[in-house]
Amino acid sequence: MMYASLKSIASYIPPICMHNTDFEKILDTSDEWITKRTGIKTRHFANASQQTSDLAYEAGKKAIERAGLSPNDIDALIVATLSPDYLTMPSTACVTAHKLGIENKAAFDISAACSGFIYLLSLAKAFIESGTFKHILIIGAEKVSSVLDFSDRSTCVLFGDGAGACVIGSTEDRNASIIDVHTSANGKHQDFICTPREHSAFGAQAKHTPSHLQMKGNETFKLAVKTLVSDVNDILHKNHIAPKDISFFIPHQANLRIINAVSENLSFNESQLVLSVQKYGNTSAASIPMAMNDIYEEKRLKYGDLMLLDAFGGGLTWGSALVHFGAKN
Repeated sequence: MMYASLKSIASYIPPICMHNTDFEKILDTSDEWITKRTGIKTRHFANASQQTSDLAYEAGKKAIERAGLSPNDIDALIVATLSPDYLTMPSTACVTAHKLGIENKAAFDISAACSGFIYLLSLAKAFIESGTFKHILIIGAEKVSSVLDFSDRSTCVLFGDGAGACVIGSTEDRNASIIDVHTSANGKHQDFICTPREHSAFGAQAKHTPSHLQMKGNETFKLAVKTLVSDVNDILHKNHIAPKDISFFIPHQANLRIINAVSENLSFNESQLVLSVQKYGNTSAASIPMAMNDIYEEKRLKYGDLMLLDAFGGGLTWGSALVHFGAKN
């Protein structure tokens, strides 16, 4: 039987590193306050001249090279982002494909906020196992700084820019496969995390609203912990896998308090938990592949290692995945 497999991992970290102390100069905040509430110490921002597609290009190029492929071998490119180059079109995937030299192949974006990478895995798994495509490049890429209000200390200190990319191909080895992916959404709480349009209504009733990212932090925290614990328990139970069988638990890197609460509820130990939030902040759809790339480059991630991924984001969306690492080291 042919299975979908994660064949490579790569990331791109943009050049501007901003420490918590840098925010002390522009906001009524402190390194101690930010660290205590979020666990974040630094985050990286793109240059003004860089677009989301530029970040995606850097990560995608490296992922293709690490898979031992060329751009001509890629049959489809899918990008998950909440900060696209253009408002509605063309897609960031189309722009990125052009920059990578991927021509006349499928390319499109998805919008699932911080859950974007889990959604990408679900799509790629289906495309590969159905035989539709042979090699798919998936990229979570974000220039979140482009939608932040840097006078709002409740949001701007939380986020960073970056990109993470994977090539998904096929394998006959189940121990190198993407075992299962769960994705879910509920628009009831759409206002918990959102970026409103400039005008929220039409005609005479139209009113001007800011287009920056807005978030109800306390409400999001409570629902995220409850939802993620339930979803992870479901995927483990469905696949008859115990927490002790997981090599690495790689959650969406949003907030250290959320990560610790979920990890403790699920009984993962310190050696299983992967953390990068302290370095990069919340990079939305890019956070999971960026964290995965960290342990790959540290030579901790090996062929066949079983990773449990989970994420929760605007929509509201959430999801989890059980993924063996399928790249030969």
